[in-house]
Amino acid sequence: MYLFETALAASALLAGTLAFLAGRRIRLYRSLSRHQDEIRNAVHASGTSTVALDLPEHPLPSFSEAIAVVPNVLRPDRLAVMAEEIEKLNTTERSYVPTHKKGGTVAYETLCQAAPEVVAFYLSPQLHTLLSNVIGATVVPTPIHDQSSCSVLFYERPGDHIGWHYDHNFYKGRHFTVLLPIVNRDARGDGLSAARLMARIGSEERTIPTPPNQMVIFEGARVQHKATPIAEGERRIVLSMTFATDPRNSVLQGAARRIKDTAFFGIRALWT
Repeated sequence: MYLFETALAASALLAGTLAFLAGRRIRLYRSLSRHQDEIRNAVHASGTSTVALDLPEHPLPSFSEAIAVVPNVLRPDRLAVMAEEIEKLNTTERSYVPTHKKGGTVAYETLCQAAPEVVAFYLSPQLHTLLSNVIGATVVPTPIHDQSSCSVLFYERPGDHIGWHYDHNFYKGRHFTVLLPIVNRDARGDGLSAARLMARIGSEERTIPTPPNQMVIFEGARVQHKATPIAEGERRIVLSMTFATDPRNSVLQGAARRIKDTAFFGIRALWT
């Protein structure tokens, strides 16, 4: 009887703790959603765009292989503003998965609170139009509780890398990854780092150039990719964004996405 009562009390305590944590996360995302709306409204009211709109003068790249590169997406002044904002972030979460990945990440919820220029770019209608035109399908941002919707990846310690992988789709619609290098420099500061973005396209392995301000768009569930290790004294910072044609998901898809996110953002991702 005593063991039964103890187990019952422990179960009640666990359930209460989980409910408290879930409630706290819900309140956080309500607050972040309001802040996100404020950022979106401020950008709309200012009439400014973080996207370089000279792109129509050049033909858009083909997306026939589920990957495309668009150079010089940001105006130099906007790139500088975003780079400065990202450099001030001091909440990088380091993760290490043996034989697969090592590096730092800043989650979407942190960016919503500390990097409004970055979030404004992610939410920019001009960016969505550009991506939709390249992909050939209308895409929208993924939800605010998905920590990978808009995140910053830091490769700044020797050996930081990520191995071959797909970006699995946790949404009802098609899912796309967009990478924008913000910083990519070698130890001397006058060239690119040793890290390379590699993609398997059909039977071919390709190196995808990633100088700063060169956007890479790909359908992660179809294109296997990796980032090779960075060397001593080098630095590579990448803005990573995700979009979907339908950002809704099933209960099972949502659970799978949370489990995946624990590898990047820790156990708190289970309550997003």
